[in-house]
Amino acid sequence: MSEAHSRVSGRELAEHFHREAVRPILAELLPPGSWAAARLGSGSDVLGLDDAVSQDHDWGCRLTVVLTAPRAGSVDRIDEALERALPGSFRGRPVRFATTWDPQVRHRVEVVTASDLAVSRLGLDPTRGLQPADWLVLTGQSVLEVTAGPIFEDSPGVLAPLHAALRWYPHDVWLYVLASGWSRLTQEMPFVGRAADVGDDIGSHVLSARLVRDVMHLAFLLERRWPPYAKWLGTAFRDLPLGPPLAPTLEEALSPGGWRLREAGLATALDQLRERQRELGLPVAAEAVIPFHDRPYRTANPEMATALVAAITDPEVTALPVGLGSVEQWSDNVDLLTSPVRRMLARALYRD
Repeated sequence: MSEAHSRVSGRELAEHFHREAVRPILAELLPPGSWAAARLGSGSDVLGLDDAVSQDHDWGCRLTVVLTAPRAGSVDRIDEALERALPGSFRGRPVRFATTWDPQVRHRVEVVTASDLAVSRLGLDPTRGLQPADWLVLTGQSVLEVTAGPIFEDSPGVLAPLHAALRWYPHDVWLYVLASGWSRLTQEMPFVGRAADVGDDIGSHVLSARLVRDVMHLAFLLERRWPPYAKWLGTAFRDLPLGPPLAPTLEEALSPGGWRLREAGLATALDQLRERQRELGLPVAAEAVIPFHDRPYRTANPEMATALVAAITDPEVTALPVGLGSVEQWSDNVDLLTSPVRRMLARALYRD
């Protein structure tokens, strides 16, 4: 890889590719104001997090062209025209290449409608309205694939409704997901010490790590930021307002020292989360951490979750199973989380 290539980000490449190679072709085929162009979909460069290592697969001249109310067959027509007219390479990068999901060597300009773009990533079109269960089967990464990438042209405003619809959870759904996060902490925090006391140090460390991830997810929720997939979770966490103050306590919770040190780190982190929740004007308990019955362990105060649930007024949200939370809170299975079809089927879990 040349030094020049390593200095170019995927976003920069996509912007130049649109302006110099793709836009002139579209301008000959479509009337003005009938498309938007952006770098959306999968890829670290959509998040602005790609580096030299990212360029070894699925990285290159990629773009998303969103057509406004296209006539029947125009998506295929534009796609075929781009295949014919695009050059073989652009700024030293191949224009046509295979990907991990498609072995065919072809151009990687995705031509779609706004609705098709949303459905391909989310499993549904959010501009038509979302029910509480719809929100709960969205992942942060799926939302970011629709909203996080740079927009190079959108004179018709076709992408703005998607961004507006996906800005954040409705208030009561937000409270529900926050409550579920606190419930998860309550359920497993005392086992960090209990596992270590019976000689299961590996189990104690695993539990600590699980709880640290739950704390990080709560931090994203409290800052109203969509979390990316696992590879970039810690990187994005550092950029949260809560990231720097929480980092030392979470490192303590992951330390190789005794379980009491790890429990202390978790307890301090929960105090910090409680304080941020209070600052946001959301319900909190008097304490974030309490003793676990008469045993020598501590746990997250279940009243943190109870207070949030009690503030929910939407009957559709109050009818949801308490503690189940979002799909990212009850599963870390990649094959589920990355499949819009499977996630949509999972909505049935929210019905009695």
